[in-house]
Formats: sequence, structure tokens, C-alpha cells
Amino acid sequence: MKLAAFGFVVAGLLLGTPVLADGQALATKHACMACHQVDKKVVGPAFKDIAAKYKADKTAEAKLIDKVKKGGTGVWGQVPMPPNAQVPDADIKAIVQWVLTTK
Repeated sequence: MKLAAFGFVVAGLLLGTPVLADGQALATKHACMACHQVDKKVVGPAFKDIAAKYKADKTAEAKLIDKVKKGGTGVWGQVPMPPNAQVPDADIKAIVQWVLTTK
């Protein structure tokens, strides 16, 4: 019984890993990398800085999904982030989940 439970945990970890890896690929595919980089500010903040800012915020994922979809300004300065309504919701969610794990 313990072995079966261990198997489910390992399977869950293995199945969860591609989502995080896909987040970076999706960020590249949807041109997020034109304004953001993992570890340095370009036009917008570095993804690692976004992850650090929202680390303790339990509502961060929902907030960031909304921000990516609708765009906005003022959180990181006055340069606006354009809306990304054309990006599928599942892709936005995967990107945001990946960003929040970036270190």
C-alpha cells in the first residue's frame, strides 16, 4: 500500500514537471521574451523579480493571469503591458505558473 502511494506521488511530480518546462516554451512562443527575461529587466521586469514580489501572495496566480490577459500599468512603472487576449487561457496559466517558480 505504501509503495502504491509512493508511485502516485512520483507520477504526480513527473506529470507536473512538463507544465513548468512548457511555461518557458510558451513564454517564448507568445513573445513574452521580447519584453521580459528570466533574470534581468528588459522592457518589463525579470520573471525572477515577479516571482519574488508575489512569493507570499496566495492570490498571485489569479492576479497575474488577469494582468497578462488584460494588460496594465503602474505595478512596475509607467511602461504599459499590452493585453494578450489572443493567447489561450491554458497557455497563460502555464506561463504564470512557470513564472511564479522562477528563481
